[in-house]
Amino acid sequence: MKIALIGAGGKMGVRLAKNLSRSHHEVSYVEVSPVGIDRLRQEAQLEVTTQDDAVDGADVVIMAVPDTLIGKISATIVPHMRSGAMMMLLDPAAPCAGHLPERADVVYFVTHPCHPSIFNEDPDEAARLDRFGGIAAKQAIINALMQGDESQYPIGAEVAEIIWAPVLRTHRVTVEQMALLEPALSETLTASLLAVMQEGIEEVARRGVPEAAARDFLLGHMNILGAVTFGHIPGAFSDACNKAIQFGKARLMRDDWKGIFDKAEVDESIRRIT
Repeated sequence: MKIALIGAGGKMGVRLAKNLSRSHHEVSYVEVSPVGIDRLRQEAQLEVTTQDDAVDGADVVIMAVPDTLIGKISATIVPHMRSGAMMMLLDPAAPCAGHLPERADVVYFVTHPCHPSIFNEDPDEAARLDRFGGIAAKQAIINALMQGDESQYPIGAEVAEIIWAPVLRTHRVTVEQMALLEPALSETLTASLLAVMQEGIEEVARRGVPEAAARDFLLGHMNILGAVTFGHIPGAFSDACNKAIQFGKARLMRDDWKGIFDKAEVDESIRRIT
């Protein structure tokens, strides 16, 4: 395949560029920022191509650009893509917000990494230290065929496994389901609660607990409590812990917190992002 990577010099773009450069496909790298061009050269030893040359005849165009720029940049690309070619997006936000140009004969495919599990027990040290994925740690990924013939899905899945490699397993979802996972589940819920945990460390430190002790205590308990909660190991919480959860959830969480998964709230979150 002929593949064009747009935004190849960004932080995400360079990650993808390194993996694509090891594939057997013909890849062109597009970057307009001087800083990005230099990063691509220094970190990946790759040179850039103009957007027009890269998109001309491309089978797959990968958009490694910020969500806020997807609409503007895709409008300069989609009209020049060949019929049947695929535009690959790395996040559901812009597609869900309707920022992609209307063109029925172009395939829209969305893919996103799950990132390596916190229970990564790979014996290889490099894999254990690869928190983001795409380098050494195996990770699951999610894919969605937003627009196009079903026969195009395997093509998108193949490219997704290259850019996120090494891949542990692949989950197929719809774009709407992907938006429930991000931003709703991963960011609105999980990232917010993690931010509150850090604030908790700071608060007990303000009350006199050594901050290093609070950090070690919380991270250690996250490990065992998380392993039991998510069924990674067999076990059960003590009666005292269950009582703390019962009263803690009522103290911390609004009764209607699951409304973050309602379509209206997801749409509003996506609107803010894009």
